[in-house]
Amino acid sequence: MAISNINTIISNDIQKVWNIVLAVDKYNSWRSDLSKTEIINDKQFIEYTKNGYATTFTVTVAEPYKRWEFDMENSNMKGHWIGVFIDKGNETQIDFTENVIHKKWFMKPFVKTYLKKQQKQFVLDLKKALE
Repeated sequence: MAISNINTIISNDIQKVWNIVLAVDKYNSWRSDLSKTEIINDKQFIEYTKNGYATTFTVTVAEPYKRWEFDMENSNMKGHWIGVFIDKGNETQIDFTENVIHKKWFMKPFVKTYLKKQQKQFVLDLKKALE
């Protein structure tokens, strides 16, 4: 099992940050790692990487402007993501934690590094989209 966390301040109010993070259908307009997203229903969506690799997400918690959680799974891993949003006036503190179990033994050494890289890229893309 690999756990990765990123905690940072975004220079935008919580409504803007929350709205862009939860607008899954618009991810391909600002996320540099995705080609598209597909909405299955109000609780499930699929993200596709630039290479077409699909990951399915199932929302488990949605507390507006506070917390968003989902389970995620693809052929290489399964796990859970927790996003905590804290209102700091004109800024928003985000605290995102991923807990992932690899499905293939040879991936074990790379999972945590990959998660860290993905989280860092997500935050960079998010900050750029909010400029």
